[in-house]
Amino acid sequence: MDDATLTISSKNYSSWSLRGWLLTKFSGLAFSERIISPDDPAMRAELLLMSSSFLVPCLNHDGMSIWDTLAIGEYLNEIKPEARLLPEGRARRTYCRSISGEMHSGFGPMRSALPMNLRGDFPNFKVWTRAQADIDRIAAIWRDCLDRYGGPFLLGERSMADAMYAPVVTRFLTYHVAVDPICGAYCKEIMAMPEMVEWSEAARSEPDDVEELEVEF
Repeated sequence: MDDATLTISSKNYSSWSLRGWLLTKFSGLAFSERIISPDDPAMRAELLLMSSSFLVPCLNHDGMSIWDTLAIGEYLNEIKPEARLLPEGRARRTYCRSISGEMHSGFGPMRSALPMNLRGDFPNFKVWTRAQADIDRIAAIWRDCLDRYGGPFLLGERSMADAMYAPVVTRFLTYHVAVDPICGAYCKEIMAMPEMVEWSEAARSEPDDVEELEVEF
């Protein structure tokens, strides 16, 4: 197979880039990174949720381009089944796909109100009602998963679902969102992963700022 390349945008601001990067890391597929600057007009529109389609992440491998995050996860699960991005057992796989799909297509108010910003720190941030409803739903998903499958990750072992929800964890930390102890322990588990440590360190060293995403309260 050809070498793999993953195209991503800002590590500080791009939640979808983080999802695709984590999925590829989890899979064990060796890859190189191609980073598009947030100054690129298309990337800027995407980061500001003004784009009608997501251009990153995009995985190029074996002569193919895969640019949708769920499609990347499904592809990697096919070529690297030993990584178990989708867990064993039909019921568990179905649950993984369901909660991953909900993250993929939902929670618009939360995304808009709490943009990903790993360098940011907003302890007095006001969470409005619609965003709070999304936060409550996410916390309910996490609690149900952790109770159902025993943790420490959402489906027991690390899976696609954890990659999909990892950017939410960073948002909760950036904006000091209050969560219950069960969800708080899950957040700590995600942030302690070596992959998240690597990504976070790179994000904090990025020179570029997107002023529109530097919320000040």
